[in-house]
Amino acid sequence: MTTQPILLTEAEVELLRKEVGKPSLMGKSIEANRKELEAFMRLPLDVPGHGEAGGYEHNRHKQNYTYMNLAGRLFLITQEEKYAQFVKDLLAIYAEKYLTFDFHVQKNTNPTGRLFHQILNEHCWLMFTSLAYSCVASVMTEEERTAVVERIFEPMLDMFTVKYAHDFDRIHNHGIWAVAAVGICGLAIGKPEYLEMSVYGQDRDDTGGFLAQISQLFAPSGYYMEGPYYHRYAIRPTCVFAEVVHRHMPEVDIYNHKDKVIGNTVQAMLATAYPNGEFPALNDASRTMSITDMGVQVAVSVYSKHYGMDDNILGMAKIQNAVWMHPCGLELSQAYYKAIADREIGMPFWPSVELNEGPTGNNGAQGFIRMQDKTGDVSQLVMNYGQHGMGHGNFDTLGITFFNRGQEVLREYGFCRWVNVEPKFGGRYLDENKSYARQTIAHNAVTIDEQCQNGFDVERADSVHGLPHFFKVEGTEINGMSAFANDHYPNTDMQRSVFMLSLDELEAPLLLDLYRIEGEGEHQYDYSHQYDGQIVRTNFDYQSFGELSTLGDDFGYQHLWKVASGKVQDTALVSWLQNNTYYTWLGTSSSAKQNGDNEVIFTRTGANDPSFNLRSEPAFILRSKGESTLFASVLETHGYFNEEFEQSVNARGQVKDIRVVGYNAVGSIVEITTEKSLVTVMISNVLGADDQTPHQVELNGKTYSWNGFYSLEVNAFGQEK
Repeated sequence: MTTQPILLTEAEVELLRKEVGKPSLMGKSIEANRKELEAFMRLPLDVPGHGEAGGYEHNRHKQNYTYMNLAGRLFLITQEEKYAQFVKDLLAIYAEKYLTFDFHVQKNTNPTGRLFHQILNEHCWLMFTSLAYSCVASVMTEEERTAVVERIFEPMLDMFTVKYAHDFDRIHNHGIWAVAAVGICGLAIGKPEYLEMSVYGQDRDDTGGFLAQISQLFAPSGYYMEGPYYHRYAIRPTCVFAEVVHRHMPEVDIYNHKDKVIGNTVQAMLATAYPNGEFPALNDASRTMSITDMGVQVAVSVYSKHYGMDDNILGMAKIQNAVWMHPCGLELSQAYYKAIADREIGMPFWPSVELNEGPTGNNGAQGFIRMQDKTGDVSQLVMNYGQHGMGHGNFDTLGITFFNRGQEVLREYGFCRWVNVEPKFGGRYLDENKSYARQTIAHNAVTIDEQCQNGFDVERADSVHGLPHFFKVEGTEINGMSAFANDHYPNTDMQRSVFMLSLDELEAPLLLDLYRIEGEGEHQYDYSHQYDGQIVRTNFDYQSFGELSTLGDDFGYQHLWKVASGKVQDTALVSWLQNNTYYTWLGTSSSAKQNGDNEVIFTRTGANDPSFNLRSEPAFILRSKGESTLFASVLETHGYFNEEFEQSVNARGQVKDIRVVGYNAVGSIVEITTEKSLVTVMISNVLGADDQTPHQVELNGKTYSWNGFYSLEVNAFGQEK
């Protein structure tokens, strides 16, 4: 048997060859890959043993498979022998050394490999190296091929499907890499039974394999249950292996499987991104991962080939300024070249979207609302009311983030790990990821009695989810979403309703947030806000502490320094400057006047952190006590500051107050006072209501009536109601 390139035909190679030297996206991608590869090829070949995660050995093995993958395709495209020789020489060294390496000593729950500290990375190595091998096998001798197959590929296949058989069919992003690696390697060495195993699972009973992975990990909406960070990591093997299955098992009809789940999940991933292209750090995640990631490039190319193109996809290609070096990427490159000859391709603008969760879409959702201001700047509001996210899930159901003017304003902390920083436990997850980053208090949410949602019990958290109430984004003045979380604290029901309001007198959409909690007995409610920047003013007196103490003893509180605090009777105001923009938050609770002891607490991470694993970041908390309460707040974006030119404009904003008129089981009523108007918002609290449901709430002798989920009234001062 002569191995043929798994992902390329001779005719396709010819078409790619014609792009060499052209100014097209494909031509530029080929040239960029070529330069990068040749810079690496100038280094001496090295196949080290195994070392610490994130160390030299780890990174060198990763570089080796990355550049073998490029070299294999570049050999076919350019017909330059040096690229094939590079792959053959490296494979020969691996064939000589691989079985002499012992398995890593296990330091966490992941099984270890011979090259890497966890077999996930060995899966990556096998997938990319198998693709490279398939491109150069035809110019290898029988002896060279036999050495590679018998001393690398077959032992790896045995390790993944026999030694670690229990891990092969695990429904997880690791599982996607496993099935892709094994299936592709099986094709490369002429053992298609491994491809079948990878598609259908070891037991052929829908409990494992690629079809089970994409059916269970991706909701009908396409949302990936572990969040955008791991979505962009899982999307690369998903799309690469989908293309392999499409070519070698056409009977599966992979691109139409489960109502086109591959296409849906690419769209869903792109729809989660902030306007600057970065992904929100939902669940365990980096705060800097973006749509320029190579996995996203592959996904955009695959989507364009099999699901069609629109201006958003072309806009993505414009941002990435590159395509996958494959026929799918060529099609996108050609479409982009044709489009720009006729018109200007703008930046992609994804509409507001609610992405359902769970295999059947019934496990809650993630909501993404976008609204533009008068200048075209996009504000994006994200709320989590879906499922937990397995081992990478954070305990933050009903948590939110908010983004505008090119920056995350109400922020996610992200994971506590320093990826590939070898001195920081090899870049692995650190203990503080559990003790702080995943805790409820680390998010923009409400923490009850200084406890974590679901008691930080992953199994329990995976068994419950948020309950969507409404998601309405058709309006020009107000867009909003609301959800319940009634199973996350004992004997406690929670509802959060968040809106963006477009008011003529304001520069940017106003964020309105209502967080309603129905509990039994006396509780402490901590309404936390993670921000960045410099506090410029408040409307209450507070005490700064010369000697710092921690905010609490457990569930993340032990990592928070209590920097300052002050009592608040009515509405609290906290205003800060983040880069060039002022933000003013006004917040209150229904118990503010009843108890008179609401408190604003300023905190900073870093307590009980002897290894300096946590970033030092500020937050403020509005603390309220009582049996039940309704928090209400607004966040105004306003003004401009330029330190270089010593300019400061509109540093105080236009919003003056927010007041809880009242609430009950039917609805909540709040009033917002600005310089020019009184804004009344009425929100449904009835789970199961619809667009036509009548609501009536009597408060303080006044009746408030509306139909549907909410109502907005804006009355200018001096205007009769």
